[in-house]
Amino acid sequence: MKVVDPHVHLWDLEVVPLPWLMPAGEAYSGDNRKLPRRYTDRELLAGAGDIEVLKIVNVEANPSDALAETRWLQSLAARDGYPQGIVAMLDLSRDDAATQLAALAETPNLRGIRQILNVHADPRYDYVGRHYLNEPQWRANLRLLARYGLSFDLQIYPSQATLAADVAAGHPDTLFILDHAGMCVDRDRAGQREWREGLRRLAACENVVAKISGLAMFDHHWTSASLRPYVLETIEAFGASRCLFASNFPIDGLHSSYGALWHAYAEIVAGASASEHAALFVGNAERCYRI
Repeated sequence: MKVVDPHVHLWDLEVVPLPWLMPAGEAYSGDNRKLPRRYTDRELLAGAGDIEVLKIVNVEANPSDALAETRWLQSLAARDGYPQGIVAMLDLSRDDAATQLAALAETPNLRGIRQILNVHADPRYDYVGRHYLNEPQWRANLRLLARYGLSFDLQIYPSQATLAADVAAGHPDTLFILDHAGMCVDRDRAGQREWREGLRRLAACENVVAKISGLAMFDHHWTSASLRPYVLETIEAFGASRCLFASNFPIDGLHSSYGALWHAYAEIVAGASASEHAALFVGNAERCYRI
């Protein structure tokens, strides 16, 4: 089974500290104390089982130093060829965001930027406690990405989808890649409805695609049956040509082996055509991240 994995987190805590893992603790996504202190492409490939990982995209892991993380990742690429794509962290609310972006853009494998935007009333799920999407300076700096041909990984909750769709519509020259199928965090009937409606608002923007990943963060004892509604609803909203399967390893590795996750995806979309399967598992990731 051949895949391009467009959402992995490689790190070495001895090289680039990750404050949220030092010290590690319990989180909604699992027990971070069980995560490795070093996880590079070599560890990922060694644990891939029967999955042939053609290419990977590393998405920033909320490091203490974004430039140091990006340069370290590029050194891995120089050594092993992986990661083929890098999505770096950048706080677009900063006055010096343009200078920071110019420095990051010197990295050959840089393909995009992510700034985590999740806001939630429950402190357990709240990441930033601040509505960056509403801030004029943040929006103005977002326009800088088009100058470098970079995408933006959009990590939000369903309650933020309407505002995010407005931002995407206002930045038509930037590709927005929705992380983790829109992160359906509230799973009662109202939360499910809000998530479905949010997906469709975002899908109405032609410059938004959806990454199907991170589902185990909210479903620690998942099965193919429990993942199926989230996978199929996302594909129904965006279409097979605008969805990308991804692993979110090693985070989702707290609740799954690498191979089991990919085989679950394949089981869920077993009815897809050969061209749709190739797009979901390989081609869309290559196109969206230009790798």
